[in-house]
Amino acid sequence: MALEDIFSNLHLLVRWIHVIAGITWIGLLYFFNFVNIPLQGALDDAAKKAVNPQLMPRALWWFRWGAMFTFLAGLGLFVMNYMYTPGQGFGPTALFTEPEGGMTGRAAWILMGMFFGTLMWFNVWFIIWPAQKKILSGQAGDALAALRKKAGGASKMNTVLSGPMLFGMLGAPHYGAANPLSLIVAIILGIAVIKGAYAISTKVGKSV
Repeated sequence: MALEDIFSNLHLLVRWIHVIAGITWIGLLYFFNFVNIPLQGALDDAAKKAVNPQLMPRALWWFRWGAMFTFLAGLGLFVMNYMYTPGQGFGPTALFTEPEGGMTGRAAWILMGMFFGTLMWFNVWFIIWPAQKKILSGQAGDALAALRKKAGGASKMNTVLSGPMLFGMLGAPHYGAANPLSLIVAIILGIAVIKGAYAISTKVGKSV
């Protein structure tokens, strides 16, 4: 029998939006950094002029709006899970605050994930997209190299941060307990895995 209360059904819908938008956003982030960067290095100017005007506007549209919907749905989920109790109203829930008043381990994980996720969202909308918009519109002029470096740096930062960000998002509902050491280990491990993926990305695809 399905749940009939509005809150539970809305919660499922918002979580679904958060996950599907996140798949779109992070999937394209990994495409840009692990696939497209090596590809661009192998293309000559003529090939770039033929490929990029068709590829980049479409990919960047899904990329930036995937980031926006992930961010907004994530904020909604945070309020629904940690700052709202049906029938009681707004305020820290038992998932956020321990009975004795301290913050729960689950809250520590989600706040870590939200911190990195918010920084990544900011980079997309206020650094990467404005720079790419000027590049794609032909308005970059003499600043083209600087804009490419700026957008590329922010994109690489987002890719690196995605590792610990995902630990935070998964650690909250599936692990729960947390202390400073566990969070530090998750951050280091997440970054190390992404760094390893960067190293692999320069080698794969050269032969079948």
